[in-house]
Amino acid sequence: MTATPALSSFRRIVVKVGSSLLVDHAQGALKRDWLEALADDLASLHAKGCDVLVVSSGSIALGRTVLKLPKGDLRLEDSQAAAAVGQIALARTWSEVLGARAMTAGQILVTLNDTEERRRYLNARETIGKLLEFRAVPVINENDTVATSEIRYGDNDRLAARVATMASADLLILLSDIDGLYTAPPHLDPQAQLIPVVPRINAEIEAMAGGAASEMSRGGMRTKIEAGKIATAGGTHMVIADGRVAHPVQRIADGGRCTWFLTPSNPVTARKKWIAGSLEPRGAAHIDAGAARALAAGASLLPAGVVRIEGSFARGDCIVIRDPRGAEIGRGLVAYDAVEAAQLVGRNSREIEAVLGAPGRAEMIHRDDMALGAD
Repeated sequence: MTATPALSSFRRIVVKVGSSLLVDHAQGALKRDWLEALADDLASLHAKGCDVLVVSSGSIALGRTVLKLPKGDLRLEDSQAAAAVGQIALARTWSEVLGARAMTAGQILVTLNDTEERRRYLNARETIGKLLEFRAVPVINENDTVATSEIRYGDNDRLAARVATMASADLLILLSDIDGLYTAPPHLDPQAQLIPVVPRINAEIEAMAGGAASEMSRGGMRTKIEAGKIATAGGTHMVIADGRVAHPVQRIADGGRCTWFLTPSNPVTARKKWIAGSLEPRGAAHIDAGAARALAAGASLLPAGVVRIEGSFARGDCIVIRDPRGAEIGRGLVAYDAVEAAQLVGRNSREIEAVLGAPGRAEMIHRDDMALGAD
């Protein structure tokens, strides 16, 4: 049987927490003791130098209680109102429990477009990266106050997978009301067996997925398998584990029952493969010999090393990087649109604010958003 990774081997971990774990169904109140135990787990990871991100549901469940809305399905406008009230309570709660353990929480609300549209994707990625640089814990949720059925994920499993790949996390933990993937839905088939390791998601694995197990949860095993496909394609391992127990993350570290979904890649190589082969270039940056040497040594592309810009592109688009002979040496996601990039050609990064009239990023293409031929 394929060996499972050790939790201690991961450097950046996304933990997804669903409404059914966080909120008591009958009372509509937070499960404070459970959350405190989870926060202890997160603090332990953080103290060991791990970057920790949380994708947390619960805003609608909390808000509907405050607004005394009835149980059952809510109209879209009622859900949005409940989310507006509940997001405040949810953010405050995470800030308190993390702050009590010397961690700073930073709230990020996203919609589907923020992870699908490259300009917004870059903004969200950079915000997450900066929070992690400051050793803060990003707490991320779908922005249910503005998301409509056409522009929403509808479940936080897939959102968590998108966040994990966006943040270049090497592990995604889905805390659920089931302890992993079974050969059949265990509530229907008493002979169903837990699958501890899934080396690759194929048609057989997808066929094992069932529906939602809880009225408070939007997702079921089917969405978790979809999340696994997103995560593993992006170079992120994923684990489904029982979140109903105290200290659920520590339980994974101790070898508790769960299902690991493995990826043959890693976040960096998967991202570079996506940039190199999956995006249509919208323009090009011609660079000088010094910049070409710097890129080969692992540096980002600075405006000073660019001699000419061609094409019509927007910030976040993929462009080709060409050396002094005009040969393509790589591709990357550009931090400026074509007009701004042309203004910055040959300029020192310290001049960006003076040239554009506003502060800008020092790199025209950051190394993390670049795929060179040698990568």
